[in-house]
Amino acid sequence: MLEKIKLSPRIWFALGAAACFSMLGVGAYFQFVEYLEPCPLCISQRIMILFTGLVFLIAAIHNPPACWRKIYAITGTITALIGAGISIRHIWLQHLPPDEVPECGPGLSYIFENFPLTETLKLMLNGTGECADVLWTFLGLSIPGWTLVAFLLLAALSLLQFWNQAAEEGMNHE
Repeated sequence: MLEKIKLSPRIWFALGAAACFSMLGVGAYFQFVEYLEPCPLCISQRIMILFTGLVFLIAAIHNPPACWRKIYAITGTITALIGAGISIRHIWLQHLPPDEVPECGPGLSYIFENFPLTETLKLMLNGTGECADVLWTFLGLSIPGWTLVAFLLLAALSLLQFWNQAAEEGMNHE
């Protein structure tokens, strides 16, 4: 079955990059059209979507030979799995009982202006009370739930490059 969807690594990486940048576009739509203000964990997830998209974009532009393709595949998988971890933390906060939700922190602009970088990163990755709010759902999943699904699919797409390389090598030996 996988033989039917055989595409060049450049196309797979370009599709991954397009997916990432589309996700960033959806995030911008929610923020600027639907007025859903992103929490620290939402912003952290967007940063990891951007990093994953940049890995895929660079790989697509580079059109790497086999050894580099593995490096891009591993790097893309790692960035996607870090993003998945942030999504899992966000989902966990959304499912806490109300009395266990952390307190809301100061706004991100205040944090960036008044806290050192290490404290800012800690606050962004731990989440705050507003991260527990579920502002939108589709088919029973909140935004972090769908983002987790996307990160896992991006990691799988990245790992698919190992299969893609093995299939390509098999074709070259025939």
